[in-house]
Amino acid sequence: MRNFTIYLALLLCLFASKMMGQEKFEDKAKAIADKIEAVTKQEKATLKTEVDAVNKELEAGTITDKQADDKKLQLAEMRAKNIETKVNEYETELRDLVQQKVDGKLKDDGSKTFTFHWSSKNDSIRRHKGEPRTTSQFVFAFGANNLATDGKIAGSDYRYAGSHFYEWGTTWNTRIMKNDNLLHAKYGISVMYNNLRPTDNRYFVDNGSETSLETSPINLKDSRFRNVYIVVPLHLEFDFSGSKTIDGKKAFKSHEGFRLGVGGYAGLNVKSKQILRYNDDGYKTKSVTKGNFNVNDFIYGVSAYVGYGETSLYVKYDLNPLFKNNAVDQNNISLGVRFDLL
Repeated sequence: MRNFTIYLALLLCLFASKMMGQEKFEDKAKAIADKIEAVTKQEKATLKTEVDAVNKELEAGTITDKQADDKKLQLAEMRAKNIETKVNEYETELRDLVQQKVDGKLKDDGSKTFTFHWSSKNDSIRRHKGEPRTTSQFVFAFGANNLATDGKIAGSDYRYAGSHFYEWGTTWNTRIMKNDNLLHAKYGISVMYNNLRPTDNRYFVDNGSETSLETSPINLKDSRFRNVYIVVPLHLEFDFSGSKTIDGKKAFKSHEGFRLGVGGYAGLNVKSKQILRYNDDGYKTKSVTKGNFNVNDFIYGVSAYVGYGETSLYVKYDLNPLFKNNAVDQNNISLGVRFDLL
């Protein structure tokens, strides 16, 4: 809930910046998202190089199949740990950024406090000359999260109100046709958090190849299971903002009318953890367990949004199950509100 509050504060700050023509705060948040993307790409590239080296050792006969598998597993765990550690650092950087914004301590050029004006250069261009063919947005989304069993969430094992998701990132929006504003390609990079809260005093237990829900021997105040992903979303967007004639020329603007987006996403799981809260002999206790819990390393799914202006209703559904080898497949599904902030 603490992280959710942080990102909600980020959203409110972005709204304030938007209303007063300020883009500096958004630029800093986007820079953090870019760092997360760069870290993920770098670690994946390094892992590929290391695995290739192990394969060469195996082909040369200097190591056995089992030794090769053990080496690859150790390398994958090390790279995943590096990603988790660095992403945590950037989450801390983001929290500090939000706190500085709230405290009014952000500086523009190192000496002057940020000031806000309606008539910034970008706003002036957008009002008087229309938009360039490709624009960027800061995306923030949050809402309800759950698991679908056989395509149904009725009678779910997880709390409807307590289970939630949130997502933030950067997207680029490119008008496909040079002289028509209807079709746009929407693509970017996002950090996605999916949270589940089991019902009936239960928690997740790793039983080797499978992960199951079991009743806790102690009375739990809270049981939460969180998965964090770095994903690349891609949507075909229908934007009915239309066009305007400015100085005798047709000018296009986006995110000013009815919008519909359909597409999907794919990405990498960077963290899975379970958080349990309970009383132990009168002491409030919090237990955090990190591991893979047999969660799929990769995620891919379909998503869509529909709305007006910068605000949309948003739904996403994972096409692969949450857990790798469970007897019954359960797929993550989310429904919420999405903001595409110019």
